[in-house]
Amino acid sequence: MAKGGFPGMGGGNIAQMMKQAQKMQQDIARIQEDVGNQEFEASVGGGVVKAIITGKKEFKSIIINPECVDSDDVEMLQDLVLSAVNEAIKTAEEAMASAMESVTGGLNIGL
Repeated sequence: MAKGGFPGMGGGNIAQMMKQAQKMQQDIARIQEDVGNQEFEASVGGGVVKAIITGKKEFKSIIINPECVDSDDVEMLQDLVLSAVNEAIKTAEEAMASAMESVTGGLNIGL
């Protein structure tokens, strides 16, 4: 290695890179907070079951249309609830990934 560090990388470049990394860290924290406070919902079965979660994947509510409740077919209702929850989580994850990509430029930095 060349004396004084890596060839072609002056101290100014490293300082600039550190500044950019710090800004990216701040942007990521802001986006995580913003998306974390948003609500995401998914509706399945033609609106029979709706799940609402936050971007932090905390459940806010599950709404079930009373007309669909059939004591003889509880399994279908359970499947619909599960499907709505999974769709809401997927929507929140996609929103977070999209927001992060705008900051990281598509770099996979383990977020």
